[in-house]
Parts: sequence; structure tokens; C-alpha cells
Amino acid sequence: MSSFLVPVDGSGAALRALREAVRLARRIPGSTLHLVHVYEPPRLPEGIAAHVPGAEVEALLRRDAEAVLDRAEGEVQDSGVRYTRDVLSGPVAQTIAAHAERVGCDALVMGRHGITGEGDLLAGSVALKVLRASALPVMLVR
Repeated sequence: MSSFLVPVDGSGAALRALREAVRLARRIPGSTLHLVHVYEPPRLPEGIAAHVPGAEVEALLRRDAEAVLDRAEGEVQDSGVRYTRDVLSGPVAQTIAAHAERVGCDALVMGRHGITGEGDLLAGSVALKVLRASALPVMLVR
């Protein structure tokens, strides 16, 4: 049995990585995919924080994260592959790496570039940070 963590952020690369993870999991009986969306809590300047309650901002971020996971879940539901889904908050790369180890994943499957674009030559900054932060194998999908 294998377990794969698949971070999703709503980008095309994350969707392609999810589809690849589904293909991989279908080849390995008993596999589980762990879909996660991680957002960083905002640091609001004091002037803004006085007018916009932090709990309200947090609720909006969580709502957006759930919508991203809903779309990802739609890709997995009819595949016959078992999956879980979680919204996590914290430094994105470190939170991804820590969660993968915490839930006992064998590897991570993620898009090479996320919604922030293709600013890095070889891989996106989150992907590079996950590669550095995780002791697990990481498959980057174009």
C-alpha cells in the first residue's frame, strides 16, 4: 500500500500533478492520495487589522481553500482511488513537508510551478522549498 501527498493550489500544474498521482495510485492497489491546500495566514498592517477582523480574513482564506479542494476532489472522486483532503495553514513548503511525514506518506506528487507562475528557471519556489524541506521523494510534474 502506498500513500501520496498531493498539494493543490488551483493551478494547471497542480491539476496535472493530481491527474498523474491518480494514474500512479491506480497502478498500486490500496493506494491513498492525501490532497492538501496550504495557505499562509496573512500579516495585516495594524491599520488594516483594526478594520478587518483577522477571523474574517481567515474564514475567507479557508473558504477559498475549500473551493480549490472541491475542484481537486472532482478529479479523484470517480477514479476508485481512496483519498483524504485537508486545509492547512502555515508556511507553505514546510507545512506540506511536515504534513506528508505526519500522515505517513511515501512520496509527494506536485506541480513544478503553482499559481505564482514560472519565475524560477527549473522549478517554482514552493516546489524547490518542498524539495529542501522533505526527506521524502518528490515527483514534480510539468
